[in-house]
Amino acid sequence: MLHTLSAVGPVAAAWGAHSLWMRRRLTAARRDPLSGLWTRDAFETRAAYAVARRPHVAVILCDLDGFKAVNDTHGHAAGDAAIRAAAASLNDALNGHPGAVAARLGGDEFAAVVPLTGPFALPWLLRGLHEEMTAPFRHAGRDLTVGASIGAALSSDLNPAVSRPGEALATLLRLADEAMYAVKRTGGGWHYPATTAPGRGTTAGRRTGRPGTHTTHRKGAA
Repeated sequence: MLHTLSAVGPVAAAWGAHSLWMRRRLTAARRDPLSGLWTRDAFETRAAYAVARRPHVAVILCDLDGFKAVNDTHGHAAGDAAIRAAAASLNDALNGHPGAVAARLGGDEFAAVVPLTGPFALPWLLRGLHEEMTAPFRHAGRDLTVGASIGAALSSDLNPAVSRPGEALATLLRLADEAMYAVKRTGGGWHYPATTAPGRGTTAGRRTGRPGTHTTHRKGAA
């Protein structure tokens, strides 16, 4: 019996190490290697869970503006630096929002799902996120910038008939995508259609130590 147990011990230890290695590989497979953010499938699973469990959940889509110009002018390493800086900005902006999930959907497109205390918090979040993502980032001794077009939708704005988590998330992603492209047509900025019309933002942000600004037009305003 003792001989059998002594033989089983190393096998169990090896299997435990293998299981840990496999779990790490699976987690890594769900993370984008360049940005460190979740990939699309992992994001959608977590986003649907958040939408189902929280009363006010913002779904945010962000597309970088001028990314191709950075790549073409300064090289792909600069483009990679822009992606990493955008991911860091997204994480910074979501810091302090428990349950928030950020992802890189592909290319220069990012997404986030953010539980909020109420609708009033969303414009503040979008303003801060835009300032973060358009702040200069350092690469090869230079300060480079990209723009950002950000669109958002809020789960509490949905018709109660849209109740299934997967259906609700698909609707929110579509609305956020429409908002993102609406503001992209104006030259970039952030847009939450329930309270604001598309507006244009500046590239001043928190990393520079200067306050960023954003021109927001209320519906019905001149």
